[in-house]
Amino acid sequence: MINVPAAAEDFPFYLDKDAFKDSVLNHLHSTLGTIEEKANPQAWWKATCAAINERVFVGLSETHKAHSNIDTRAVHYLSLEFLMGRLTRNNLYNLGIFEPARDALAELGLDIEELCNEEPDMALGNGGLGRLAACFIDSLATLGYPAIGYGIHYEHGLFRQEFRDGQQIERPDSWRDYGNPWEICRPESIQKVPLFGYVETVFGNDGQLRKIWHPGEMVRGVPWDIPVVGYGGHTVNILRLWESRADDYFDWDVFNAGGYVDAQAEKSRAEAISKVLYPNDETPAGKQLRLTQQYFFCCCSLKDIVRRYKRRHDDFSQFAEQVVMQLNDTHPTIAIVELMRLLIDDEGLDWDNAWGICEKVFAYTNHTLLPEALEKWEVGLFENVLPRHLEIIYEINHRFLDDVVAKKWPGNDEIKRELSIIEEGSVRMVRMAYLCVVCCFKVNGVAQMHSELVKKDLFPKFYELWPERFTNVTNGITPRRWLKACNPELAQLYDDCVGIHWPTNLEMLKKVAEYADEKDFQQKFMAIKHKNKQKLATLIHDLMGIEVNPEAIFDIQIKRLHEYKRQHLNLLHILTLYRRILQDPNLDIQPRVFIFGAKAAPGYRLAKDIIFAINKVGEKINQDKRVAGKLKVVFMPNYRVTLAEKMIPAGDLSEQISTAGKEASGTGNMKFALNGALTIGTMDGANVEIREEVGDENIFIFGLTAEEVDLKLKNGYNSRDYYYNNPELKAVLDWLDSDYFTPNAPGQLSSIKHSLLDGGDPFLCLADYQSYIDAQQKVDETYRDKAKWAKMAIMNAACVGKFNSDRSIDDYVKEIWKLKQYPAVQ
Repeated sequence: MINVPAAAEDFPFYLDKDAFKDSVLNHLHSTLGTIEEKANPQAWWKATCAAINERVFVGLSETHKAHSNIDTRAVHYLSLEFLMGRLTRNNLYNLGIFEPARDALAELGLDIEELCNEEPDMALGNGGLGRLAACFIDSLATLGYPAIGYGIHYEHGLFRQEFRDGQQIERPDSWRDYGNPWEICRPESIQKVPLFGYVETVFGNDGQLRKIWHPGEMVRGVPWDIPVVGYGGHTVNILRLWESRADDYFDWDVFNAGGYVDAQAEKSRAEAISKVLYPNDETPAGKQLRLTQQYFFCCCSLKDIVRRYKRRHDDFSQFAEQVVMQLNDTHPTIAIVELMRLLIDDEGLDWDNAWGICEKVFAYTNHTLLPEALEKWEVGLFENVLPRHLEIIYEINHRFLDDVVAKKWPGNDEIKRELSIIEEGSVRMVRMAYLCVVCCFKVNGVAQMHSELVKKDLFPKFYELWPERFTNVTNGITPRRWLKACNPELAQLYDDCVGIHWPTNLEMLKKVAEYADEKDFQQKFMAIKHKNKQKLATLIHDLMGIEVNPEAIFDIQIKRLHEYKRQHLNLLHILTLYRRILQDPNLDIQPRVFIFGAKAAPGYRLAKDIIFAINKVGEKINQDKRVAGKLKVVFMPNYRVTLAEKMIPAGDLSEQISTAGKEASGTGNMKFALNGALTIGTMDGANVEIREEVGDENIFIFGLTAEEVDLKLKNGYNSRDYYYNNPELKAVLDWLDSDYFTPNAPGQLSSIKHSLLDGGDPFLCLADYQSYIDAQQKVDETYRDKAKWAKMAIMNAACVGKFNSDRSIDDYVKEIWKLKQYPAVQ
C-alpha cells in the first residue's frame, strides 16, 4: 500500500519515494549501463528522466489510444516558436511526484536543484510568442483537449548570449549535443517536402486542366515527438518538431571520384533548414532560407494531418469537422496555400470544395501591430522557391478581389489595391497577414485593447467586410510552471490558504485578498519574497561578481530588446537617479537594483547599442563609491526561461513600459503580478486588463494613452521640444555624448541620443519621460511603507487569476476551436 499524500488521488502516476528511487537506480544500471560509483551528474539526470518517462510514455500511449478510438476533433497548433525551457521539474510537478523524487534523490546523495541544472533549456523560441505557445500546449493537455503542437526541431535554438566589454556576442545554443531524453524520433511518419522546380499545365483524362509541380529538390522532414504532460497526468499530448534532412544525402559516386566535400553538399543544404531559429534575413540567401523554413514545417505538418485523417476517412467531407488549425502569427501562413495544393493537386478536389474546407479549418492569431513585423515576401522569391504556391495565391487574390471586394465597393480600384494580397510597388510583395485574414474563419488579438486596434487600425477594411471574423482571446500563463514550480514556498502558502486545487483553478486565489490587511500574512508573504531575492542576489554574484542588496527594490525588466519595449527609457531613469545622487550625495532614495534580461536580434544595431549602454552605465555606477550602494545595475547574460524562473519570484517592480498601442499583450506582466510584484506600466496590451483586475491603487500607470500617441504622431511630434524644455532630460541625454561612461571613447553611447532626437523618437520615450520619472518617485515613496507595499503585492498576486492560460484555452475552445474534453487516464 503506497503512503499517499492528500492530493495523490489527483495524480494517477503517483509513486512514493522508495519506488522512484528504485526506478532511478534501475535505469542507471539497465538504460545507461553504469553504476553509482561511476555515474556523473549528467548520467544521474538522464536516469531520473528515464524514471519519469516510465510514467509519461504510459500516459502518452493511453492518450493516443483514447483519441484514436473516439476519432476526436483536434486542434493543431502551428507555431515557428516553442520556448519550452526545461522539462524535468515541470514534468515532476505535473505528475505529482516532485516531493518523492526530491526525497529519493536526496537519499542517493543528490540535490534535485543541481540535477535539474544539468538540463539545457529547450530554447526553440525568441520571446513571448514562443513562451505563449508552450503555455498553451501545457493547458491543452491539462484540460484534456485533443491537440498537437507543430514546429521545427532546430539544431540550434535562440543564440547563447555573452557580453564582451559590454557588447552582446552571439554564440550557438546547442541544446541537444548529448541527446534529449524527452524526445522520441518517429521515422514511420517521415514526410517529403518539394522545393523549387517548375509547374506544368496538362489536360487530365476528364478533359480538365491540371497542374503538375515538378520540384527541383526534395527534402525529408523527420518528426521528433516531445510529450506534453498535463497537470495531473490525465492527458499527455505531443509537440511534434520537424528536422530537415536530405532526401538523398550522400553521393557515393562523387565521393569515390574524390569529391569528398561535394558528396555531402545536398545534405548540408537540407540540414540548413532546421539548423537555426530565425536565420538572419538581411541577405537574399537569408530570406530564401527563412521562407523555406516556414514552408518546410507547414508542408510536413499538413501532410501529417492529412495522413492521420485518411486513416479513418475515405474522403474529405468530414475534414473540417475533425480538424482545426491555429496559425500562431503569420509564420505558418503558407499552410493555407499548402492545404489548397494538397486538396486540388494530390487529392483531386475542385477549387470551390478545397477553398470551402480551408475557410473552415484555419484560424489566425495576430501578435503585433508593428507594420514591419507583418511578414511580406517578394513575389520573385516565391516564384523561385514555391512556384505552384504563387499560382494558388494569385488565384485566391483574384477571386477575393472580384467576388468579395468588388461587390462591397464596386468600381473602387483604390480599395482593391489597398486590400490585395499582392502589394504593388517597385518590388511586388505577398502580404501574408492579408492572406490569413482572407482565408481564416477567425482572427483574434491577444488582449482586449490589442484586438480593438487590430480591427480599427490594422485591418479596418477587412473588419468592414467580415466583422464576425474578428474576436479577442486575452493571453494567459500556466500557473504550474510560473508559480507552483518556480516559487514553491509561495505555492505552499497558497495551499495553506485556499487548498491544493488552485493550480487548475487560479480564480481560487481571490480568497487570498481577504488576508491582504493581516500583518501576520503580510510578513509571511514578504518573507518568501525576501528569500527569493536572496537567491537571486546569490545567483547574480555567482554569475557576474556583483554584490546586490536584497533589502533594495528589485526593479526588473525582462523581455526581448526592442525600441518599442523601451529599455532605453528605463536607462534614462537610471541616469536621472545617478545624476541626482552625484549632485546631492545625501539624497534620500530607497536603494534600488535595476535588473535586465534581454537578447537583441543579431542584425538590430540600435538594440545592441542599448544593451551596450546599459552595461557601460551599470559598470560605472556599480564602481562609484559616491553612490554608496543606493543604485546597482545588472544586465544578466543569456536571458532564457530558466533565468526568468529565478528572476520573476524575486521581482518587486515589474517594468512594462512599452509605448501605448505597440505591445499586443505581454505575458511577463502576468507572471510578475502572480508572484507578487507591482507593475509600473503604460496603458498598453494586457496592462489595461491587469489594472482592471487589481485596481488603480495597486498599479503604477504613467504615460500617454494609445489615442494620445496617435494624435501626437499625426500632429507632427517633435522630440526636441521635450529635450529643450526639460533641463534634467537634456542633461542625461547629453551625458551619452561624453566619454564619462566610456573613458577615452566619447560618443560610443551617442546612437541612443541620436535615435531620440535625429531619429525622431518613434516610440515617444521623451514624451513619456517626465511621467515615468514621476511614477518612479511614487514607487520610491510607496516602498517606504512596508505594510502598504505588502498589501499591494498580495492584491496583485490574488487578483490576476484571469490571466491563466487555462482560461485562454477555454476561450479559444468556445469561440474558435469547438473541442470536447477527453482526459485519457483516470
